[in-house]
Amino acid sequence: MGRLTEYQVIGRHLPSEANPTPKLYRMRIFAPNDVVAKSRFFYFLAKLRKIKKANGEIVSLNKISEKHPQKVKNFGIWIRYDSRSGTHNMYKEYREMSRTDAVESLYQDMSARHRARFRSIHILKVVEIEKTDDIRRPYIKQLVTKNLKFPLPHRVGRTTSKKIFSAIRPSTFY
Repeated sequence: MGRLTEYQVIGRHLPSEANPTPKLYRMRIFAPNDVVAKSRFFYFLAKLRKIKKANGEIVSLNKISEKHPQKVKNFGIWIRYDSRSGTHNMYKEYREMSRTDAVESLYQDMSARHRARFRSIHILKVVEIEKTDDIRRPYIKQLVTKNLKFPLPHRVGRTTSKKIFSAIRPSTFY
């Protein structure tokens, strides 16, 4: 599967004589391309209302881009997924640069920890967590401490000369 993109899909039931202006339904869908986004839209809409692709239409399909793609943010994601034993609700937190990166991490994490496939995971809500007090999970809380440093104690220095062999052993501790 390719990289995910966030789409805003707006659709409705086909207009008829009984209902000339049907209600519009809007969803934010994460999909690798617009064809999968439309398909997922009708999949979820058929579960919520009596509308399927044959008696519905897509009014608009827009790509949603990240406002600040160079800033690291914390995301909370609510999901429902089908496992071998049943359907489960779950809340997970991720620290990523964008919403799509957080959702990609979610899919990788769910497939690794729970063997959940893309088709069995339903993303209910993705929220950016602004306040550090709202973070629930300790594995994300430890990353938002002030003056956090990641020391690299065992580094190999670059040699300026092009010599292959050296008479002295290199020192990797600085």
